[in-house]
Amino acid sequence: MSFIKIAAFAVLATLIQILPTTAQNFTLGDLIIDHPYARATPPNAKVAGGYLTITNNGTETDRIIGASASFADHVEIHKMEVINDVMKMSPVPGGLEIPAGGTVELKPGSFHLMFMSISTPLNEGDVQQITLEFEKAGKVDVDLEVVGFSGGAAHDMHKKNGMSDGKTMNGDMKMDHKAAE
Repeated sequence: MSFIKIAAFAVLATLIQILPTTAQNFTLGDLIIDHPYARATPPNAKVAGGYLTITNNGTETDRIIGASASFADHVEIHKMEVINDVMKMSPVPGGLEIPAGGTVELKPGSFHLMFMSISTPLNEGDVQQITLEFEKAGKVDVDLEVVGFSGGAAHDMHKKNGMSDGKTMNGDMKMDHKAAE
């Protein structure tokens, strides 16, 4: 086997390992929920974040107004933003609008699902079922894939913003952990 074929095989094998195994989408009426996932958590974690993309192919705006999961006491829709050099996480009152013909991405460093008071760690490779609730379309069960914490969008965001210890960004910017408690 030539070096190029071996290198190509190695790259393909690596991609297969880092790409989600259940990268699925789920449909509820005009809504498409694409690739729901969460990052693995440490053993004593009390919260976890969930991420997905919602596309509204309809002609009316809808809104994600809630979610539930058997592994969490409750689930909140959160936003993360920087206010006065402090990164804050807070619930989104009334849910998150999904505009007609539009797409909303729940991702690290932005809007996301916050699983509160989790009862068990989320382990890489697990698939957990969660229920999403929309104002107009109703409820849908989706499979939430648990992926490894290292790498990916969260890692890239931390590196881009100079966040090395998970507590400070760009030297002076601090994260307000109380907002998420």
